[in-house]
Amino acid sequence: MAQTAETRVLTAHVPLQLAEKVDQWAARLERSKGWIVKQALTAWIDQEQERSRLTHEALADVDAGQVIDQQAVQAWADSLGTNAVLPVPAARR
Repeated sequence: MAQTAETRVLTAHVPLQLAEKVDQWAARLERSKGWIVKQALTAWIDQEQERSRLTHEALADVDAGQVIDQQAVQAWADSLGTNAVLPVPAARR
């Protein structure tokens, strides 16, 4: 027999327009509103976890001195779309 995951009910007040969009997507996908909210919440949590991971990775690079000079990045960006595109700047150590 399949084991059911434990669940907990969360309550949130959302703007009426957002609630109506959830209703519309639930009807369009023939899914429950709870399923829609669970999918959205899962995607948001995944996005925030990835953002946190990337932030910590970037801070570790800074701590290790692996940074790219802002002027080098600006010069590279300014060269894009010209006939003299500069190479992508590399981290200095």
